[in-house]
Amino acid sequence: MRSLGALFALSIALTGCAVPGDTEDRAAAPGFPLTIENCGRSVTVAAPPQRAVALNQGSTEILLSLGLADRMVGTATWTDPVRADLADAAARVPRLAVNKPSLEVVLGAEPDFVSASFGGTLGTGGVADRDKFDQLGVPNYLSPTDCEGRTSSVNSDGGRSEPLRIDAVYTEICELAAIFAVPERGEALVAALQARMAAATKTAGVSLAFWFSDIRTPYMAGCCGSSGIIAGATGARNVFADTTDEWPQVSWESVTDRDPYALVLADLSRRTIDGDALDSKIAFLESHPVTQRMAAVREKRYVVVAGADLNPSLRTVDGVEKVAAALAQWGPGR
Repeated sequence: MRSLGALFALSIALTGCAVPGDTEDRAAAPGFPLTIENCGRSVTVAAPPQRAVALNQGSTEILLSLGLADRMVGTATWTDPVRADLADAAARVPRLAVNKPSLEVVLGAEPDFVSASFGGTLGTGGVADRDKFDQLGVPNYLSPTDCEGRTSSVNSDGGRSEPLRIDAVYTEICELAAIFAVPERGEALVAALQARMAAATKTAGVSLAFWFSDIRTPYMAGCCGSSGIIAGATGARNVFADTTDEWPQVSWESVTDRDPYALVLADLSRRTIDGDALDSKIAFLESHPVTQRMAAVREKRYVVVAGADLNPSLRTVDGVEKVAAALAQWGPGR
């Protein structure tokens, strides 16, 4: 049995995802059983999974990007359309539920491995907590982006003790690639994402506010989640970087007082509350007497991203590119 975990961050920097002894040969599968330290617990996989279920869009898109559609028997909890380059692969994987599926539905797919992006899905109040899956003999994996550096429970929109780094996404890719015995694919995917991040145009001195949803008391990104990665990669400054909450709810007066140069607006495919859809966001901004005062609104400096682009995943890189492209178009800002 081989133990991974904390060494992954170093291995990514020095050698990519490959771990000596790993192979793409499923039949031989040397290096298994494989044990990975994941979010404070040991996950042991006896052999590369052949019937995986991914419980969140972010986890699903990583597995699809690793070319593993043929080894997936279900996905669930989607907030946005799948990335265009993954559409054909996604169509081959049964969607167990648009939102959170029941445990019975997941078990009906007879999974030999379950992964998730958020502890709110793979945890208490979710599909089932990890202990339950362990009792059922189903190895399970939670994205390190939702447990590393947290000061409160996972998926709670609470605080972080340290800013999220894109390396946590790379670690997730490498660990999942190791679990499925396809480390070379993990290396290639990480290298491609790193190249895209490095190519992002920086526009120094520009201030941004990231609005996810809710019109009455909006969820605006704080310092330390995916928005922090996006701001840092584009040379911008988040006007709410002084809060460690990942998605604090704030007043419109506070947003207007901070007068961001541009507004990053999430266009959510879900339609559960006012302010999910892009058109409802823009209509509100341009009609409310407080928000009308912002120069970003008067000049229509809106950067449109998908909701998934603001979640910690490989889609965070999409968010970086969209923000960088918009800022480059508008100029240096102020």
